[in-house]
Amino acid sequence: MNKCKICGQATTIIINFGKMPLANGFISNPNSKEFFYNLSLAFCPMCFMVQLKKTVKPEKMFHKEYQFISSTSQIMVSHFKEIAEEIINRLKNKKNPFIVELGCNDGIMLKHIAFRKINHLGIEPSQNVAQLAKRNGVQVLSKFFNEQVAKDIVEKKGTADIICGANVFCHIEDINSVFRGINILLKQDGILFFEEPYIYDIIKKSSFDQVYDEHVYYFSGLSINNLARRHGLQLVDMKHQEVHGGSMRYYIQKIAGTCPQSLRSKRCRRGKQKIELKKWLNKEKQMKLDKIEGYLDFKNKVNKICKDLKTLLSTIKQKGYRIVGYGATSKSTTLLNYAKIGRDLIDYISDNTPTKIGKFSPGMHIPIKSYKQFIKDQPAYALLLAWNHKKEIFAKEGNYRKKGGTFITYFPKVKTE
Repeated sequence: MNKCKICGQATTIIINFGKMPLANGFISNPNSKEFFYNLSLAFCPMCFMVQLKKTVKPEKMFHKEYQFISSTSQIMVSHFKEIAEEIINRLKNKKNPFIVELGCNDGIMLKHIAFRKINHLGIEPSQNVAQLAKRNGVQVLSKFFNEQVAKDIVEKKGTADIICGANVFCHIEDINSVFRGINILLKQDGILFFEEPYIYDIIKKSSFDQVYDEHVYYFSGLSINNLARRHGLQLVDMKHQEVHGGSMRYYIQKIAGTCPQSLRSKRCRRGKQKIELKKWLNKEKQMKLDKIEGYLDFKNKVNKICKDLKTLLSTIKQKGYRIVGYGATSKSTTLLNYAKIGRDLIDYISDNTPTKIGKFSPGMHIPIKSYKQFIKDQPAYALLLAWNHKKEIFAKEGNYRKKGGTFITYFPKVKTE
């Protein structure tokens, strides 16, 4: 019996994708031995958390050769600058504030805080990107955040006015330890906010490629509310973000008259829920994200997308056209492997991340080539694997489309654009 990683309740399988390679496991040699694991998504009826049934050890995913660099996308550069500005505005009346970011990557956000000479600390376990953050002037601790690390930080630097993170909380299997650590590290009047891919958007769009080894959890406001309450915290606001195909930013504070271990004490008082928070929680309930019924049709929609996409690609190839993948994303690993789309359908994948160029995609072993090659070849069709950056990419590739180049997209349905 598989049990929920949050509350220990038995979970129900939503979809089983079968054997998968690591999403960021790009290899130098297609004959290299790869690590595979079983990827399946499950739902907990007690705390409403959607999660991976089985997980991969963090050390296999986040290490000195981690392939995801945040600053390669201009949209994300702008997005994280806006986050930094929000933090700076929140700290206007604070004396000697202290900010902690979990999963600071290459310092894409914290470099703006460091530039203002504001006391800060980035937590980044992947050593190669932690070094990039340091070059950006960011103070970095290269460890996995947990309860003990929180205690060590408080002892050396004190408690934090703001703790934040983006696309990192969903990566951490022992999320209970993280929230215990947050309760220790966060000031009584401090605020935690973080954003992650939103299960509401994933189910609505059938964007199943968001499911891969690094994403242990798929949050909703309902599940985050339950998680926070377990640790003397409360969800006070939610703000929807368009990045990553639909993300949600959650705002959490300590409960007034805090009782860290439980909410059963009468001393614990909940703050008023904001209108935006109520709106999103109601939308989640309407979609039945607090019941298994809300997820029952997901598998059928996923399988239809895979079938339709493979049929379209096969038809195009039979007509003699070239198809190139656009963006060697981690999420594309799930799509390509589950749909069994390989080198017979995709000539190569174009990308601008230096550490990926010259390598091969996980599992399907499609060559990764530079963006310059894409410009040179001007293929008739491009499979938009980086679909979550569609707006940015379509603006960039206006000339390619004017000259007859066609993008293939697949969420919420397969089509050419």
